Amino acid sequence: MDRESQAHKNVSKNTKDTREKAILIGIEFLSNGSSPLDNNLKELNGLAETAHYNVISIVSQKLTRINPKSFIGKGKVEEVAQLIRQFSADIVIFDENLSPAQNRNLESIFKCRVIDRSWLILEIFGNHARTREAKAQVELASLKYALPRLTKMWGHLSRQRGGIGMKDVGETQIQLDRRLIRDRITKLDRKLKQIDLEKKTQRKNRRDIYKVALVGYTNAGKSTLMNQLTGAKTLVEDKLFATLDSTIRKIKKNFPYPVVLSDTVGLIDKLPHDLIASFKSTLDEVRDANLLIRMVDISDPNSKRQILTTNNVINELGVENTDSLLVFNKVDKINDPEILESELQRHPKAIIISSKNGTGLDVLRNAIISNYESKLSSHQITIKYEQAKLIPQIRKYAVIVKSDYEDTFITLDLRLPPGGKEQIEKLLKNTNQAEKS
Repeated sequence: MDRESQAHKNVSKNTKDTREKAILIGIEFLSNGSSPLDNNLKELNGLAETAHYNVISIVSQKLTRINPKSFIGKGKVEEVAQLIRQFSADIVIFDENLSPAQNRNLESIFKCRVIDRSWLILEIFGNHARTREAKAQVELASLKYALPRLTKMWGHLSRQRGGIGMKDVGETQIQLDRRLIRDRITKLDRKLKQIDLEKKTQRKNRRDIYKVALVGYTNAGKSTLMNQLTGAKTLVEDKLFATLDSTIRKIKKNFPYPVVLSDTVGLIDKLPHDLIASFKSTLDEVRDANLLIRMVDISDPNSKRQILTTNNVINELGVENTDSLLVFNKVDKINDPEILESELQRHPKAIIISSKNGTGLDVLRNAIISNYESKLSSHQITIKYEQAKLIPQIRKYAVIVKSDYEDTFITLDLRLPPGGKEQIEKLLKNTNQAEKS
């Protein structure tokens, strides 16, 4: 075990800062080729700031094995305890997930709140949830996380109060809380299933529409691109997880076909499993998509990690065979052209854009159009001259390649997207029935 570490004093000189003071702890495992510690700590720092903590110190340790009682080594525990006293820290945040026992032991030693990466992300999601679906999803994931950790809430009571029967009272209370939490989890599961049914109905109504889904790391610029392509006014903030709910809008700007674009919840490395499960219905927009746009912040030094995380989630969702476009965003922040050239050598088919200033958006639009047209199937219909008024409506569902005007009929050669044939046949059927009545 390597007990050498660095303690970095932050940052904040503002004595009026009323935010909780946090100490961050990052771990580098020497045996499994984990991602660079600096990148992990930078991301953890971003998460902490998004959750409105004032980071006053960052501690790191290299480990060959985990201490089952405290995760980090004894010497490091003492070092952190000293930093807590020195800076009057309110909370310690680990970049790794702690077991309930480790969490409980560390809070007992540090005499302050201790949370791990999963709980930090849950806090952020809870702060940013706006819709009933997002709020239910976050609450469900939080309760599942908290259930095995209830004992830490009650362990101190029996020690403080003592006396005959107090332990039994504590155990009874824990059992009661567990039952209440399980009941609430059941209710939330039912609620989310009902919401999922409603969304499935909505998706069913859109099954004949070509769907494009934005997928990528949080803060990669997905919402900005959504606004650029659709004219939507989706919330755009330079912070992690600014958007939790999927937004679906029709692509309007300079676009000839009926295509909808969905902006999904941002991804991040080591997302809590229960959170992924809770956001299943949101991620179903990805499963139903005809085309995926894999967004990457090319200005981020850790862009390779973004690509890997996004690809892992795509594989987990079972949509690795869905057509996709790799899009490098925020090219406006690149000062060194060699960075761009290097990435393009690795990914020659990638599209370079800036969703902020519009660079490369025409290329992206053309790529979406090209993919759309590649899915079109050929079909021919014949309509009467008096039905020529239907042609503008037919254009909503099909590309008219050729029109032949004969004596009494018009023959149209069409290129149809998935579901377009059914829409055309329905239109003609309704028209013929109206003419007969």
